[in-house]
Amino acid sequence: MSQHSVTHATFVVERVYDAPPERVFRAWADPAAKARWFAGPEEWENSAFELDFRVGGREFNRGGPKEGPVHTFEARYHDIVPGRRIIYAYEMRLDGRRISVSLATVEFTPEGKGTRLTLTEQGAFLDGYDNPALREQGTRELLDALEAELTRAPANA
Repeated sequence: MSQHSVTHATFVVERVYDAPPERVFRAWADPAAKARWFAGPEEWENSAFELDFRVGGREFNRGGPKEGPVHTFEARYHDIVPGRRIIYAYEMRLDGRRISVSLATVEFTPEGKGTRLTLTEQGAFLDGYDNPALREQGTRELLDALEAELTRAPANA
């Protein structure tokens, strides 16, 4: 696109998982677990994944459909409270072109024997390449994949 624009939006997605907060948090913190569920649709290929889960640490994920385009997620962790909260800023690129910059907060709250996860994202969607509705849909799909990971993995994983 030749015109420069920005659309600002905030959305909140909540889920309740049948696992304690420490276990749901661990699925975000453990590189092997996160690589399984934070990967896009099944038919996508992932070409790179790195997770340095600490305040100041970086996460990098690149992949997409075989025929393209290449999606790149690059995040920096700003706040981590084990079992309670994660705050990170990230940018998304599509074939190398920055399409958005976001701040995300993930909160883990005990609910019965499970966990209420609340993800709040504040995004700047750039030049018409991405939009808030698509990002929220993708976030919901990733949280579905997290649920499948929690169901698949043994409780002590």
